[in-house]
Amino acid sequence: MHQIEPYANWQRYYDAARDERSPFHGKEYNYEVYSDTIYGYYIDPAWDFFGSETLYLKILYADYERGYAVLEFIGEWNDTLHNDIMTLKRDVLEMMTHEGVNKFILLGESIFNFHGSDDSYYEEWFDEVENGWIAAVNFPEFVQSEMRKYRLDQYINMGGTLQIDNWRTFHPRHFCEVIEGLIARRLGS
Repeated sequence: MHQIEPYANWQRYYDAARDERSPFHGKEYNYEVYSDTIYGYYIDPAWDFFGSETLYLKILYADYERGYAVLEFIGEWNDTLHNDIMTLKRDVLEMMTHEGVNKFILLGESIFNFHGSDDSYYEEWFDEVENGWIAAVNFPEFVQSEMRKYRLDQYINMGGTLQIDNWRTFHPRHFCEVIEGLIARRLGS
């Protein structure tokens, strides 16, 4: 797992450690030391710890004027044992929502497992984005299937056209606009 790095080519457009509005503002990275682990496996030091034992993230891009945020994840999303959605919502998402973000793009190709619980935090998050949306891009099919079992697809758009293998070739603003267009088609607006 230490070889899976968060996507770094958008850092010239956005760096969460330099963004005063970011939950990770001021964080310093030591790329020489691998200290964070998921189930005993070291992960790349560029991933950000937000309070979950099994799930890490990286804010790849935020555009507060347009209300976009792109977050990439690695690990196991575990709401059953660790209530990861509560920790994520309270310690990351609410801060971003208060700064004007209402369109969240979650990149999940490095999510290895999902264990659900109830949907109350997802519903709360969905309600707070009001005129925005939440999109799960490139989540593995078995993770989407598990999320659907807990009816999270009521709150998070996933699957179908949101499986975009070449997302890394896009400029971040264009990528956000593409996702917004796909969501608008789904919602019929």
